[in-house]
Amino acid sequence: MTRIELEGVSKSFDGREGKLEVLDEVSLSVQPGEFVSILGPSGCGKSTLFSLLTGIEPADSGTLLADGEPLAAGRQPFAWMPQDDVLFPWRTVLGNVALGAEVAAGLSRGEARDRARELLPTFGLEEFADSRPFQLSGGMRQRAALARTVAQGHDVLLLDEPFGALDALTRTDLQLWLEQIWERERWTVVLITHDVREAVLLSDRVYVLGPRPATVRLELEIPLPRPRTLETLADPQVAALEHELLTALDVGAARGA
Repeated sequence: MTRIELEGVSKSFDGREGKLEVLDEVSLSVQPGEFVSILGPSGCGKSTLFSLLTGIEPADSGTLLADGEPLAAGRQPFAWMPQDDVLFPWRTVLGNVALGAEVAAGLSRGEARDRARELLPTFGLEEFADSRPFQLSGGMRQRAALARTVAQGHDVLLLDEPFGALDALTRTDLQLWLEQIWERERWTVVLITHDVREAVLLSDRVYVLGPRPATVRLELEIPLPRPRTLETLADPQVAALEHELLTALDVGAARGA
């Protein structure tokens, strides 16, 4: 499995009013099999980090390494799940999941469908293989999108606020579901979120980014035992960890809190 390292990564974009500084010498690492969250306010550059990792955008400076080697366009160990599920409405669930293997892994249609069919039970989708996306709930659509991401066969999953658009109950249910399957599969996961509780519940470590130009304000280990369940949220440590993250984010500072 792949170790990820970012050292002193900076990125800016040219805009109508001049250069927009987005990332300012960001350094972080992800160990094989680790679940790491990147937490920060909206618009701070969290998604830009994923664009750099996947080669969509080049970094202005700094290094991005996978197992000690610079990332290159032909060597991408990442499977990226964007914020929207982006399921094709004319494809079945099986067809949508298989698309990840067809496009990213280069499998034939038959091979891709075989891989997808093997994955569906893990994601609770085996009974919905022939359903269209419009027939699924929001939570089921996100499960299908995550299955499609896993079907790509890469070592590292990049999850960009996958549950951000869901209602609170569905979001909590999917967070606990993701914790369960991650415990079993032990993928390497990098999760972008602005949900403090989500970061605490799911992560081994959390990096807190400040507003643009973003720097790493805090790296926090989450020492909660696994597996994590609904009862974990009642652990006194959870409130203390959330408070530490919110403090790093300066939540309430403008009101003198």
